[in-house]
Amino acid sequence: MTPSHLLDKFIKDFLQPNKDFLGQVRSAVNIICDFLKENCFRYSPTKVQKVVKGGSAAKGTALKNGSDADIIVFLDSLKSYTSQKEQRSQVIQEIQKQLEACQQEKELEVKFEVSKWKAPRVLSFSLKSKTLNESVDFDVLPAFNALGQLTAVSKSQAYAQLIGLYKSSDVLGGEFSTCFTELQRNFVESRPTKLKDLIRLVKHWYKQCERKLKPKASLPPKYALELLTIYAWEQGSGMNNFDTAGGFRTVLELVTKYEQLCIFWTVNYNFEVELMRKFLLTQIQKTRPVILDPADPTGDVGGGDRWCWNLLAKEAKEWFSSSCFINGSGYPVQPWRVPVRLI
Repeated sequence: MTPSHLLDKFIKDFLQPNKDFLGQVRSAVNIICDFLKENCFRYSPTKVQKVVKGGSAAKGTALKNGSDADIIVFLDSLKSYTSQKEQRSQVIQEIQKQLEACQQEKELEVKFEVSKWKAPRVLSFSLKSKTLNESVDFDVLPAFNALGQLTAVSKSQAYAQLIGLYKSSDVLGGEFSTCFTELQRNFVESRPTKLKDLIRLVKHWYKQCERKLKPKASLPPKYALELLTIYAWEQGSGMNNFDTAGGFRTVLELVTKYEQLCIFWTVNYNFEVELMRKFLLTQIQKTRPVILDPADPTGDVGGGDRWCWNLLAKEAKEWFSSSCFINGSGYPVQPWRVPVRLI
């Protein structure tokens, strides 16, 4: 187990991707983005409005040799949230068909992952080419361009339509979070480098828990832990330079208090508009933990009792006695003082 004063070195040596790997991912992403924009729909009336890079590689929180590249393709044929839901599997089939046809021409090697879903939301594949030393895993997701030009007005309209649909149908919370990928990415990408390294450490811890607990347990999404890490830093430090062990200890402390967590941000939506105010008040009264996606108010990645937070909390408690939480003087590392809820 790594001592607390060596956590930063551990992150640098074992968790941060090296420049070569990041360069490989960038090259692979550019190959797929160019294909989607120029080749994929050239014989189709469907036009690509924009292609957005998402996932940990775009946020700056990728782990060494262990991150997918997420690409969201916004199409003019997907004119609403409903059409995204109804047409995405056809769009995915078309992208796969064109990628298969394009392989020889572009000297690419593509291996598709067979989806277990009848109507998949995502096309997953690995890509190899002459210019790449190793294969890169991709998730490509078609989406409705709900935000348009990313103005305050377009955001407000997009959220109003989303809430209306969510309240009037069987749509799951967060089902259309892909439409808000740019906002999700920007929320994390703008953070200090050291905070992104703390996110890497928390993700590494989560992966260890996952290996130990799955397939027995349905754990909360990794994104919930990313948001919890940002919240811990905002409330407990806010500094560009901070004690990594203290930050890590704080995140695990919050995990153990999952039954009290109520966390949200007002960077993209807030309580000023009546429709949103009523909706948010309903959201934050749900069963704890509540962790609202800062980009999508319908997305509660805390999930109440949907996931096995209790098992993650048990793991976190066991870690409190590890050497990474003992400081150089032999005393336990103290967590930051962070409230478990904002209201």
